[in-house]
Amino acid sequence: MPRILIVDDHARARESVARALESTGYRVHSCASAVEGLAHLKCHTCDVVITDLQMPGMDGLEFIQEIVRLAISTQVLMVTAHASVGTAVEAMRLGAFDYLEKPFDIDRLESAVASACSQGRIVTGEHRGETVGSSDRSMVGESLAMQSLRRQISQIGRTDETVLICGESGVGKELVARSLHMASSRAGKELVSLNCPVLSEQLTESELFGHRRGAFTGADADRVGRFELAQGSTLLLDEITEINLGLQAKLLRVLQERTFEPVGSSSSIQADVRVLASTNRDLRQEVARGRFREDLFYRLNVVPIEVPPLRNRREDIPHLAAHFVAQANARLGGPPRELETNAIELMVDYHWPGNVRELQNVVTRACVLADRESIAADTLRPWLEVSHETPQPPTEPVVPLDITLADLERQVILATLERHAGHRARTAAALGIGLRTLSGKLRTYGVAPRERALEDAA
Repeated sequence: MPRILIVDDHARARESVARALESTGYRVHSCASAVEGLAHLKCHTCDVVITDLQMPGMDGLEFIQEIVRLAISTQVLMVTAHASVGTAVEAMRLGAFDYLEKPFDIDRLESAVASACSQGRIVTGEHRGETVGSSDRSMVGESLAMQSLRRQISQIGRTDETVLICGESGVGKELVARSLHMASSRAGKELVSLNCPVLSEQLTESELFGHRRGAFTGADADRVGRFELAQGSTLLLDEITEINLGLQAKLLRVLQERTFEPVGSSSSIQADVRVLASTNRDLRQEVARGRFREDLFYRLNVVPIEVPPLRNRREDIPHLAAHFVAQANARLGGPPRELETNAIELMVDYHWPGNVRELQNVVTRACVLADRESIAADTLRPWLEVSHETPQPPTEPVVPLDITLADLERQVILATLERHAGHRARTAAALGIGLRTLSGKLRTYGVAPRERALEDAA
């Protein structure tokens, strides 16, 4: 369960934010000052810190500086009623993940916190302020696959080319992106990232390009987008397949022309940004299914990097396990835990569908629950024995778990259209929707209308 720390000198503000986050499953702790917040962070691990800007004594910007100086691993969200472009950029430069302007709605708060939690879980544990060398060393493993990956990062990192990072969930795509950034000439500035799956279409566009006051309902002030925050730096678009087709067209234009307009503005801004994109899907298949623009795929796929799954580099598992045990020992304190040989052997035999992220979770869980200093295979076996079960084929059609409702609707509509030989009136009747509704959806999918003579003849 993610842990959130709220730092605000106004009790009512702390309580309202805490209630909102606790209702969605977060564990929340509150502090009335930055000094109190630092004391808490020195003793407890937090996934996200939500801090006010204006506070007596140490303000929010000074608080962020102290968090970075003390190398405390957490993501920071700045909350302020005194928002300005300068404040936002300064907060991000100092190490904040994002900022929120008061008053903000609950949906915006939850989206920002979810995104911060996701970005904070860099699977091999790198921290802010690392040098290129230390970031490289956090990519634990000496297998041939990892040696090849490090060579690619070293070679590609020093260029400004767009990179498409592919790999299964949990393999460490975010770490590869950070390592590419740290190996580049842009390493002096903070890597800016956007976790695409956690935001709605409107929020994603605003997060990418920013917006002007009054651009849409709830846009009460100007907001700086990620492209503007990443000027002179690197922007990571995490799980880019979650961006819809309409927004993909706008992103393609930015990559081609290197300019963008905030939502609600007609003024263009130059984009001096290196773009990295990651995905856990096969983009060629997404293109073939009509869910991803082919021209955007080629624009992103300038230099592809494939991050290997953990099952293809099992010789790295003992090193990774030791790395995560050391991290857990540092966080938990007390007598240091260690893995027995039979526990390591069990982990090497496991197939790790969740990759490095799953390995880290299992090791951390074992360290937390261990009742003695050595951790034996019996402690881990209940969490890993599922790997020995033979998957049974489903007895009836099953909808893929990773498909969105919009994707499923699109597949049904296009399949029905094909079954009726492209006849839109018959397709609409079969689907039980109006012809105008069907035509609007097909325009969204990029399906050109047939010639009217053909439609009438059918």
